[in-house]
Amino acid sequence: MRTVLCYGDSNTWGSDPETGERFAPEVRWPGVLARGLGDGFRVIEEGLPGRTTVRDDPIEGAHKNGRAYLRACLESHRTLDLVTVMLGTNDLKERFGASASDIAQGAASLADEILLSGCGPEGGAPVVILISPPPVGTLTDMAEMFEGAEEKSARFAGHYRRFAEQRGCGFLDAGAEITSSDVDGIHLEADEHRKLGEAVAARVEKALGWATV
Repeated sequence: MRTVLCYGDSNTWGSDPETGERFAPEVRWPGVLARGLGDGFRVIEEGLPGRTTVRDDPIEGAHKNGRAYLRACLESHRTLDLVTVMLGTNDLKERFGASASDIAQGAASLADEILLSGCGPEGGAPVVILISPPPVGTLTDMAEMFEGAEEKSARFAGHYRRFAEQRGCGFLDAGAEITSSDVDGIHLEADEHRKLGEAVAARVEKALGWATV
C-alpha cells in the first residue's frame, strides 16, 4: 500500500463555488485521485480553506500559514510515499502584497521541508509534486480582496516549474488542465475537480513508476 498526501487550500478541501459548502468526497479531486490510483494506494486529503504557502494571515489567523502545520501533518501520516502541494491562491490576496515569484518560492520552501522531513519510506524523502494553482478567473464578490490576482496568477506556472526543477520535484501545471469557476473566479466546479484528479493520478503514477490495472 502506497500513501499519498494532498496538501492544499479550499480547492483541495472542495469548496463549491455555488454554495460555499463542501463537495462530497467522491466529487473532490483527491477522491477522484484515489479512484484513479486504485486499491494499491491510500490518499489523504489535507485541505484547509484560506491556507497560504508561508504567510500568517492577519485577519484569518496564523494557523492559515501552510508551514505552521506541515511538519506535524507529515509526521502524523508517515510513512508517505508522495506529497502533492497545491498552494498559492490565497497568497494572492492584496493584503499580502506578494509577487508571483515570491508565492511560488513559498510553495517551493514547503517542498524543501517535505524533502528533508524523513517521512518517506525507510526514513527517506517522499516524492513531491508541486502543483501550480490555476489562474484566477473573473473575480466577483472577492474582487477587492484579490486585487491584481488575475495578472499575477497567470505567471504562476513558469515560476513553479522553475522551482520544482531546481529541487528535482515533480511538477503539474493545473492551469493547463482546469479553469477556475466563473461564479467567483477562485474555486473549482465539480467537473474541474474530476479533470484535476485524473491529471494528478497520471502524474503520480509516472512519478512512482506505478501502472494501475
